[in-house]
Amino acid sequence: NHGLMTVWVLLASVLLSLTEGSICIKANAQSCGECIQVAESCGWCADEKFLTVGESKSARCDDLESLKKRNCAVTKIENPRGSISINENKPVTNRKKDSADKLNPGQITQIQPQKLTLTLRTGEPQTFDLKFKRAEDYPIDLYYLMDLSFSMKDDLENVKNLGTDLMAEMQKITSDFKIGFGSFVEKTVMPYISTTPARLINPCTGNQNCTSPFSYKNVLKLTDKGDEFNRLVSQQQISGNLDSPEGGFDAIMQVAVCGEHIGWRDVTRLLVFSTDAGFHFAGDGKLGGIVLPNDGKCHLENNMYTMSHYYDYPSIAHLVQKLSDNNIQTIFAVTEEFQPVYQELKNLIPKSAVGTLSSNSSNVIKLIIDAYNSLSSEVILENTKLPEGVSITYKSICKNGVEATGENGRKCSNISIGDEVSFKISIDSQKCPSHSKNETIKIRPLGFTEEVEIVLNFICDCQCAKEGEPESEKCHEGNGTFECGACKCNEGRIGRLCECSKDEVRTEDLDANCRKDNGTDICSNNGDCVCGTCECKKRENPAEIYSGKYCECDNFNCDRSNNKLCGGHGRCECRKCICDANYTGSACDCSLDTSTCLAKNGQICNGRGTCECGICKCTDAKFQGPTCEICPTCPGVCVEHKDCVQCRAFGAGEKKDTCQRDCDYFKMFKVKDRDGLPQPTDQSFPLTHCKQRDENDCWFYYTYAIRNQTKEVFVVEQLECPAGPDIIPIVAGVVAGIVLIGLALLLIWKLLMIIHDRREFAKFEKEKMNAKWDTGENPIYKSAVTTVVNPKYEGK
Repeated sequence: NHGLMTVWVLLASVLLSLTEGSICIKANAQSCGECIQVAESCGWCADEKFLTVGESKSARCDDLESLKKRNCAVTKIENPRGSISINENKPVTNRKKDSADKLNPGQITQIQPQKLTLTLRTGEPQTFDLKFKRAEDYPIDLYYLMDLSFSMKDDLENVKNLGTDLMAEMQKITSDFKIGFGSFVEKTVMPYISTTPARLINPCTGNQNCTSPFSYKNVLKLTDKGDEFNRLVSQQQISGNLDSPEGGFDAIMQVAVCGEHIGWRDVTRLLVFSTDAGFHFAGDGKLGGIVLPNDGKCHLENNMYTMSHYYDYPSIAHLVQKLSDNNIQTIFAVTEEFQPVYQELKNLIPKSAVGTLSSNSSNVIKLIIDAYNSLSSEVILENTKLPEGVSITYKSICKNGVEATGENGRKCSNISIGDEVSFKISIDSQKCPSHSKNETIKIRPLGFTEEVEIVLNFICDCQCAKEGEPESEKCHEGNGTFECGACKCNEGRIGRLCECSKDEVRTEDLDANCRKDNGTDICSNNGDCVCGTCECKKRENPAEIYSGKYCECDNFNCDRSNNKLCGGHGRCECRKCICDANYTGSACDCSLDTSTCLAKNGQICNGRGTCECGICKCTDAKFQGPTCEICPTCPGVCVEHKDCVQCRAFGAGEKKDTCQRDCDYFKMFKVKDRDGLPQPTDQSFPLTHCKQRDENDCWFYYTYAIRNQTKEVFVVEQLECPAGPDIIPIVAGVVAGIVLIGLALLLIWKLLMIIHDRREFAKFEKEKMNAKWDTGENPIYKSAVTTVVNPKYEGK
């Protein structure tokens, strides 16, 4: 297995080398600068005498190994490489919260290095390590943005003491904490609010005293005074609007872009968005006749948003961009009813969190602390827009050595304060930029102000090009610049030495040199005639090549077998297959290996056919199969040789009269008993055990095998005949059987009669018990005595 793996690795290396070489050659590079931009494996031979007669200038561009094999000195191969230079590399800050040394936010470093310069060559990525460590006691700015529509009235009461309470809790996390407050309601136009004069003064119904509706108000700039927060928030009043969704997106946009008014510092920035309703977004402004898209700029005057009636609500994508540009992490503190809506919004806004706000905001401090811990425990890297042709990939090495790539390679989760994680970042360029030879990009963790600045320098030409000779005599009367061992032709000139004008390329005199045998086809229709020399066309597949003085040859138009060029067992040279060893034929599809024709008995095609191109051609019509071993109409081996074995071993059977003539094709050996027969496990060739019966019902045993093309039969010399029957036991058994059967039948009959009699007697007894005798008189009976009474008799 190890040997096979080594072969595959070598084969893969060869194929890769061939592919890379094909890419370099296929590019048809006319200068060193063009060559090194094809691929990082391409080099340019600057040796003036490198090319042979007839070779084009582009032949100088090839993979490095091919150039060396073509005898280009290593010192003459131009192959500039990219590099990495670290310009600023301050170590990450290690400090404790209770440390006596208090540092400004600008003195704290959480990401390393801070600035690099990368020199990029096309196709050669440059990889560097980036380290991130969460600093302890890092400053935090928190801005509380609250919905002051009427449904949030009870919430406002609980927020009035938020400043000092939250200050006390945040002191456990950082000693440098600032808090601010803002509120929002809705755009001040119909149909979002009622514009009747009375409702503009007090939008609430009944006896409720509410303030006039407004879009967004910056109540308190970020401050470290919690009691000031409590005082100003206590002065706030509830307002009202008509529809359920609120204008919170307008407020978020102003908080993000009005940094001076809000007082954001270059520290961790948290925006707490508290509401019990949904939100309007881009397009909803049309209901109020507002069609201008939100411009994403600050429009605060006297801390009030003044353009809500003029600009539409911002889109979600616009908000995401502004929040990201200003390093603001958002915490959505919303009631349970709107959790699903804001969870979907969270999935669209990086570095955001959602917390469930109780109906009266009593749990807001715990919600903020939990959300902050969740946000700060995850680091996500993002980069600015990349120059055209530049790509970047990330690989994260997170806590406990957990690695990830792709989109997950940008982030690490479950990071505690003081934990250190690292990223491997690779930057690759696929082409030189058209307008500038250097660009700058930045990488930063979302929600943090620190960033890594990366200056990109592109290698677009070779070092030897700086030493070129303009209008050199080596380039046909000064029609080009001689650089890197070759002529770089002036505009309008072509050819290896710039000897031709583009206007002269198709003249008849030059074309005649490109026709084979004075034919009509120029370069066999497979190339172009450039200055009287054929330059063959490049195929879409770099492995397919036209060649020859007249481009008459190629390596892809040979015969195929099984849809493979040269059957996959040879190479195509000038439209003819050059077969590998053990293969022949026009398509190298005929194998000379006979191992596939060996039958189980070790014979080629079972001795009943010939092996042609690794396939058996059976000469005996009765036999078939891949090795001529299948014979549907043939008897088995044992039956086939039964008569010959019987006549030679025992002088009996159907062939006893022709035994010598028909049965001399095998060698026979006699053994005393069956234990003396060869066993299959003892042999290195196929062996068949047979058991056959003769006309006298006697059994004889033998084996049949073919060893070294010789057929061998081992036979047991004694027949196994069955003994004759013993008559007396048979007769006695028959008589005894008849008697016993008769007795059994009598017993069964007697038993049945007894059962029948008992049933009849029981039936009689039952009927006797059920009999009843009638004692009444006979209705037709008349007495013989007649009594007559004298009517006159009075008994005297």
